[in-house]
Amino acid sequence: MDQFASFRVFARVAETRSFVAAGRALGISASAVGKSISRLEDRLGVRLFHRSTRSIALTTEGQYLLERCRRIFAEVDDMEAELTATTSRPKGRLRISLPLVSSLVLPLLADFMLAYPDVQLDLDFSDRLVDVVEEGFDAVVRTGKPADSRLTARQVGSFRLRLVGSPRYFERAGTPHTPAELATHLCLHYRFPTSGRLELWPLRTEPGTPEPCIPISMVCNNIETRLCFAQRGVGIACLPDFAVGNALADGTLVTVLDDFMERTIPLNVLWPSSRHLTPRLRAFIDFFSERVTIADPACRKPAPEPSSIRSRAGRATRDTTRKA
Repeated sequence: MDQFASFRVFARVAETRSFVAAGRALGISASAVGKSISRLEDRLGVRLFHRSTRSIALTTEGQYLLERCRRIFAEVDDMEAELTATTSRPKGRLRISLPLVSSLVLPLLADFMLAYPDVQLDLDFSDRLVDVVEEGFDAVVRTGKPADSRLTARQVGSFRLRLVGSPRYFERAGTPHTPAELATHLCLHYRFPTSGRLELWPLRTEPGTPEPCIPISMVCNNIETRLCFAQRGVGIACLPDFAVGNALADGTLVTVLDDFMERTIPLNVLWPSSRHLTPRLRAFIDFFSERVTIADPACRKPAPEPSSIRSRAGRATRDTTRKA
């Protein structure tokens, strides 16, 4: 087994945490996988895995090697794509990091898979600040202003934050008409997983008016919990408009203090500036840009029928070939 192949075996073991699963995926025996890993460790002079009878885990050196392997494999994939871009359609593995906003992106990702069946999506949902280059991601979808100069960004949309609660909650607790009146309400907050800080509610205040005191009645790190609690009359939550569109339409939630909410948040796709834009990555970026609709989900473009998807996929392939 050549040196490059041994790194492929290592990476598959690191991802599956199993010699048997790695061997099955690679079409070789678990014994051959074990021998390949042992030879690689001997050649490098380091232990790559902690092994026990029940599990295996990466060592510090193994984690470093996995990150480097992902970058190397991505470069090889890019080289192959660059050499064959004039004749190939989007295909291959696409590793994407996405925020924990499944209500926004899941329908789009499903439609993308239908449109490009030869692209294998490897999706990582997390609000942590991933290192796109070091961790071997092809692209990330993130909210807010891009801060990494190594990345190229395309803004694909934007959304507003809304203060929402259920009608029965406001019947019980009263409706706030100014930010200061929030001091007497139950407020449901979001904590950023990376920094541990609470998300600020973007309330505009008049000059000379003190910042409103917003009680902290509950804290979590996802959208679904706050949406559920708000709909069940627990309190007021600050949520993106795309997450509450259906609830506003069916009347289970209503907004308050709309005239005082002033923040618009961009949504971006980012990818390494130094990396060749492969047909599969270009297709993903274009597809996401064209189809994402940050607004009431009821206004989102409906998914096309499979036949029209295949037709559009063919057009996208020809467009990608021309661009490449």
